[in-house]
Amino acid sequence: MRVDGREVPVHGSLLQPLRRRTNDQLRVALSGLAVLAVVLVSYFTKGRWESLEDSVSELIGSASPELSNRVYSLYGVAILALPFAILVGIVFGRRWKLLAGYAAAALLAGIALSITGDGIAAPQWHLDPRDYRDYRDAFLSQFLDDSRWIAMLAAVLTVCGPWLPRRWRRLWWTLLLAFVPIHLFVSAVVPARAMLGLTVGWFVGALVVLFVGTPALEVPVDLALRVLGRRGRGVQELTVLSPAGPGPLVLAARCRFEPGLGSGHGPFPPAEPDGDRTSPDDGEPEESTLVLDLFGQHQRSEGVLRQAGRWLTFRSSETLPPFASLRRSVEHRALMSTAFGALGLAANIPVAVAVLDRGWMMYAHTTSRGAPLDRHDPEHLAAAWDGVRRLHAHQMSHGDLRPENIRISDGAALFDGYARTEVGAADSLMLADVAQLLLVTADMFGIERAVSAAIDAVGAERVVSASGRLTRTATPSRIRRSVRDAGSLMAAVRSEVRARTDTDVIRDEQVTRFSRNQLIQLGLLIGLVYVAYPFLSQVPTFLTEMRSVTWWWVLLGLAVSGLTYIGAAAALWACATESVNFRHLTVMQFANTFAATTTPAGVGGLALSVRFLQHNGLGGVRATAAVALQQTVQVVTHIGLLIVFSFAAGRNADLSHFIPSATVIYLIVGVLLGVVGAFMVVPKLRRWLRDDLRPQIADLTTELVDLARDPGRFLIIVGGCATTTLGMALALWASVEAFGGDVAFVTVTIVTMIGGTLASAAPTPGGVGAVEAALIGGLAAFGVPAAVAVPSVLLYRVLTCWLPVAIGWPTLRWLQRNDLV
Repeated sequence: MRVDGREVPVHGSLLQPLRRRTNDQLRVALSGLAVLAVVLVSYFTKGRWESLEDSVSELIGSASPELSNRVYSLYGVAILALPFAILVGIVFGRRWKLLAGYAAAALLAGIALSITGDGIAAPQWHLDPRDYRDYRDAFLSQFLDDSRWIAMLAAVLTVCGPWLPRRWRRLWWTLLLAFVPIHLFVSAVVPARAMLGLTVGWFVGALVVLFVGTPALEVPVDLALRVLGRRGRGVQELTVLSPAGPGPLVLAARCRFEPGLGSGHGPFPPAEPDGDRTSPDDGEPEESTLVLDLFGQHQRSEGVLRQAGRWLTFRSSETLPPFASLRRSVEHRALMSTAFGALGLAANIPVAVAVLDRGWMMYAHTTSRGAPLDRHDPEHLAAAWDGVRRLHAHQMSHGDLRPENIRISDGAALFDGYARTEVGAADSLMLADVAQLLLVTADMFGIERAVSAAIDAVGAERVVSASGRLTRTATPSRIRRSVRDAGSLMAAVRSEVRARTDTDVIRDEQVTRFSRNQLIQLGLLIGLVYVAYPFLSQVPTFLTEMRSVTWWWVLLGLAVSGLTYIGAAAALWACATESVNFRHLTVMQFANTFAATTTPAGVGGLALSVRFLQHNGLGGVRATAAVALQQTVQVVTHIGLLIVFSFAAGRNADLSHFIPSATVIYLIVGVLLGVVGAFMVVPKLRRWLRDDLRPQIADLTTELVDLARDPGRFLIIVGGCATTTLGMALALWASVEAFGGDVAFVTVTIVTMIGGTLASAAPTPGGVGAVEAALIGGLAAFGVPAAVAVPSVLLYRVLTCWLPVAIGWPTLRWLQRNDLV
């Protein structure tokens, strides 16, 4: 590189990776959303265009043919001259790479809007001026009315825009966008295809820019060197330490002190000697090495997205104040380095901050002093914690205590990396520092030594509070990646803190605006609204039928429905080896109904059962095994009762309604054989079956064998499962009798079990819709009139589903408040 007649060698590439520029990726995403919005709006409002055109015509009226021709002529000349003016500038500027992007964008945009169902449609332009008989057939209007031309112009402007002066770029985009109001005034037609052309051209141009690049890729290193030269540091050599990408472009600059060019101090303290040759005049090193952090537009857009994401997901006390611009962000680093240096805790000293061309900024500082943390030196551990203690004593936080940002010099800790530091920090940010350093030192020096050093430095109370932040959410990913097996290490550190401080439970600190439980509850409420909506439409008819109901049967159905929850609680209580509170377990069944009804396939109920058992003393594996055992016995009991009642009902009822056709049976068998074949052929599925599923099946088999050896426990589980199944059937039978139906209990049991089994495969939460259809169809197959079957099934669902769901929501809240789930 040649700067001011001087050759400066550069080692490494100064270019940014094409695919890592967030601002260009963001432009592609926004333009894609714009295309999608125009397409959807045009599709859903296609039938209203004519009425909209008539309304616009009545409001503004159409221009006369003479005025329309004049407007088309003036605007058409300008819009035709625009791309050629840009093309001439590119050619004379010899920007051949930009010329290739120009041509590619124009070609792709034109082809994109030429694709039809019959292939690519060529433009239908009449170029013979002698045939013009009407102003709408004018030569220029053909271009203005063709969305392909608009798309090509938008694509060309998008590609060339970053290379154009800002004033010209704004002027030409205004000229292009003026097509919409001009066209609307001249012909009173809403230009939907023109809007499609604009957005498609923008999208195509954004894609081309992503692959071709912008001037922001060219790093103005020469300007950075001139700034340093004015500060009295003539750069002799540059080495790329870190290429631009997710972070800044980091350069190591070997400088020679030139006192005649500047004081070298400016607003920042003078650089301390770093061991190089020193000038005898003023103590400045004759040669030294500086580190240059160069920030481009990519870092600005990435920083905005990161700040917006943290503001949306994290609490305000956990989020640093947002920076108004890239300049303020870079200045923050320099000022915080100065503040750390005033306390004697800065590993480096700022030298210069400068705004460069093309949206770049430079932050120059000295190389970091001190040695990295040494896991074999116990003094480094004490020094690191003492440094954080001193930092917090001055109400300052660091926010990024990775090992590379902590250095030790003369037995004292020095800190590097000031992007997330804060003066006047909130207590939550200082606790985050303690948690980060606790995790990092535990990985380097051992858990016991790290916890002891932390307690000695900041106190047991602070360590306990900070340990609540040793979670995946509260610990930043950059910190987790800097240690080995972060998940296990965080759990081990929390256990050690509990043991050292005699703390029973360390509660997880909620750092996000919404906790996981709150999000789950929100999802459950949305699911509840979804599943309840079809039922609400039938409420008026159902209420009318309820006027003739026999209430004694309704009360019986309600009582039997309540017994099913006791049976389910008894079965799970026995599966958990009677180690949980039976009363709490019974109450949990109502919350379980709410969770199961509002999630597909009832997975919410299973997850809630496992979580309840874990909060009541069972380990994760044991709780999962207990729920799996209950579900297995429930299925076996259900099938056994189905076989028994089928034989009983088969003597006096026709069960052919429930037997699938031969085609369906063959299809089911074929699917099952295909699944078995896939598990035998695909290695990944075979490994999952061998390594993950087989041990669980083995554990379940062991549980079943132990269950068979304990008759009392076995009878409780089977009895509870049978009570659940038969109780549901008895509730349906009582509902049918309440509306005057005449059907045998054995028949209703068959309908309940077969209909419920078929409906369990439905993807809807709680099987809503599928359960009702299956039960109504089953009752009709046994001769129950529709006038009785429909309200009976609705009453049955109210008793067994909707009333428990209404009770389940407050029950779930009560369980959470009492730390039972």
